[in-house]
Amino acid sequence: MSFTASQIAEAIQGEVIGDGSTKLTGFAPADSARPGDLTFAEKSSYLAVAEKSQASAILVTRDCTSSIKVLIRVPNPRVAMSKVLPLFFPEDSAHPGIDPSAVIAGSAKVDPTAQIGPGCVVGDRVKIGARCVLHGGNHIRCDSQLDDDVILHPNVVIYPKTRVGNRVIIHAGTVIGSDGYGYVFDEGRHRKIPQVGQVIIHDDVEIGANVTIDRGALGPTVIGQGSKIDNLVHVAHNVSIGRHCLIMGQCGFAGSTQLGDYCVVASQSGIAGHLKLGAQATVGAKSGVMRDIPDKGVVLGIPAQPDKQTKRQWIALQQLPDLLKQIRELKIEVAKLSAKVT
Repeated sequence: MSFTASQIAEAIQGEVIGDGSTKLTGFAPADSARPGDLTFAEKSSYLAVAEKSQASAILVTRDCTSSIKVLIRVPNPRVAMSKVLPLFFPEDSAHPGIDPSAVIAGSAKVDPTAQIGPGCVVGDRVKIGARCVLHGGNHIRCDSQLDDDVILHPNVVIYPKTRVGNRVIIHAGTVIGSDGYGYVFDEGRHRKIPQVGQVIIHDDVEIGANVTIDRGALGPTVIGQGSKIDNLVHVAHNVSIGRHCLIMGQCGFAGSTQLGDYCVVASQSGIAGHLKLGAQATVGAKSGVMRDIPDKGVVLGIPAQPDKQTKRQWIALQQLPDLLKQIRELKIEVAKLSAKVT
């Protein structure tokens, strides 16, 4: 697909500096760009590298200039890149209809604009909205609802009574609404507590591959509008994740934890149950959160503590070998002085 620099600038409300008729046929990083490619330099310090590349044009900040390359100036090149990439690399077009190998319950309602791929199973009383795409091998169990423009990649499983909002994307192998981990010890064994709640996923959520989100024990497990969950994350029963949160890979959330809006939880972190993370809280990578976090709080470590405190402890640990050496030397000096006195 080909565009002129002027067409790209118009699409992203940018400003062309140089020849606006320059043809652009792709997008690539500076180190692998070829003639016809558009690249980007989100900082002025990166512009020199981009200028030496073979790219035909560069997305840059408002303050950049160049005498050798066509520039498209924008307030934020990375944001502009997110808008440009779909132009050069559009998603595959949906093909409305139901594959002959799919099994659709008679009581299910599937919008005629939806695409139901091979091997899909749609249960009783399921509702699938306009322009939804089920790529294949998806199981949507009874009484679940997918609103408009939902995309399920292969082998996603949706358990009963799940509600999925508009424009939600769920990647391959993810399971939504499986049993929460609920047991009570009774007469020498662990008795299962039936998990009779549901999962509610609000609009514009994206969920990565091989994620598991358990349904609530009684009420719902909730994923807030616009939140993005990376691969290999586990969300336990009755967790509530606020709006526009970012959850990185391999994190785990124990039951009934609540996250406020705009939280960020970095990779391989674990959050204990029944905690509250305030709005805009940040959890550093590999942290173990055992206490509530206030609004805008930043924590690190195991157990997680305020980031400045944890960093001081890390620095102190690095100094520990030298301190031990000094103590040994002082003990020797003390022993010598004691010997002289006696």
